[in-house]
Amino acid sequence: MNALARFFKLGRFFKFDQHSTTFSREIIAGLTTFTTMSYIVVVNPAILSNAGIPPGPSFVATVVAAVFGCALMGLYANRPFAIAPYMGENAFIAFTVCGQLGYKWQTALAAIFIAGVLFVLLTVFRLRQWVVEAVPLSLRYSFAVGIGLFLTFIGLNQTGIVALGVAGAPVRAGHLTRPPVLVAISGFLLLSILVIRKVRGAILLGIVATAVIAFAARIVAPPAHLISLPPGLGPVLWQLDFRGAFTWSAFPVVLTIFIMAFVDTMGTLIGLSARAGFLDKDGNLPQIERPMLVDALSTCAAPAMGTTTAGAFVESATGIEAGGRTGLTALVVAGCFALTLFFAPFVTSIPPQAYGPALIIVGLFMLEPITRIDFRDYSESIPAFAVVALMCFTFNIAVGISAGFVLYPLCKLVAGKIRQVKPGLYVLTGLCLLFFIFYPYG
Repeated sequence: MNALARFFKLGRFFKFDQHSTTFSREIIAGLTTFTTMSYIVVVNPAILSNAGIPPGPSFVATVVAAVFGCALMGLYANRPFAIAPYMGENAFIAFTVCGQLGYKWQTALAAIFIAGVLFVLLTVFRLRQWVVEAVPLSLRYSFAVGIGLFLTFIGLNQTGIVALGVAGAPVRAGHLTRPPVLVAISGFLLLSILVIRKVRGAILLGIVATAVIAFAARIVAPPAHLISLPPGLGPVLWQLDFRGAFTWSAFPVVLTIFIMAFVDTMGTLIGLSARAGFLDKDGNLPQIERPMLVDALSTCAAPAMGTTTAGAFVESATGIEAGGRTGLTALVVAGCFALTLFFAPFVTSIPPQAYGPALIIVGLFMLEPITRIDFRDYSESIPAFAVVALMCFTFNIAVGISAGFVLYPLCKLVAGKIRQVKPGLYVLTGLCLLFFIFYPYG
């Protein structure tokens, strides 16, 4: 392995000595990262099918977006951060933008592309970091918690464990003794065991095993083939409805996508960099504009290919824990994603009973930041609580995020702590007020 690295001069290109790493360590780190985030190739197309995006091409778009982002991160930014379509943003597009608001998925993808172009411009002119740093930590944590519970509810509902209510009750327990629900519950228990035992690739293994159980129990029909050439991208490639996206009614959609990806990326990059030891003595990431530009370009590329917002995945932390310190880690992840293209028949046949438990578990993972919110300071906890509660109880991520940005400066003003509000936050507050003014109610 090391002879191969020397032959291709990989050590010099990726600066192994500077980062105190080796070729074999980077390969292992890349494989580790891939196994922990590979579930996205199953879950993302399944969620986006609710928006009307065809599963086969959506699967290919998910993979191609991940390959593009990971390769660019590895070769240009030389960081071990893997890129793929975001959880949370995909649910926002499928269930809020297309499901509740009634937009076509082509319009939603165009809105993402517009947000991506704005990201590129803000990154090039170095304004993106200024605005993101103005977002209070309590709100950043609340976004993760709210999205986690949002995904959990989707998983519970799609598996049939929780059903929409009747006779005045908003929700109720599903028919827990029906075979499809029993398969989903079994999948959740299996996934819980794998997670508790810290099995590598637990989520992907749990999805695959539960899918096999569903096929064996004839809950759904198994695929005719396991391996084939990938479906064509034609039905989703560059299907962007810019005419629909450049309207006042679509402005809240663009704004929310913009804010969500904005916060996700900054929080992920800083958190991962802190764990990897990349931050300088002032807590800043040197050359942060490089991974940020990769993220911005990925956000442009993803909708062009036919999927939703792509960015740095927090699961990259597993590869960092395994020793990954350079872009070779991300490049290995890109190669692994490319290989999954040939498993489209199996991936697109996986039922909700198999991927639903994964959504529930991912929701659990996203709850951890709630412990970092200072609930004794009501000027911090009230906006954070509003974010989480409104995301879940309006079934709308956009409403929760926007409410937090509007309430935060108001609560600080009442508490006599208005100086804690940074100038960049006023920009976001103003945009969120416009969100509520132009939101298509009803």
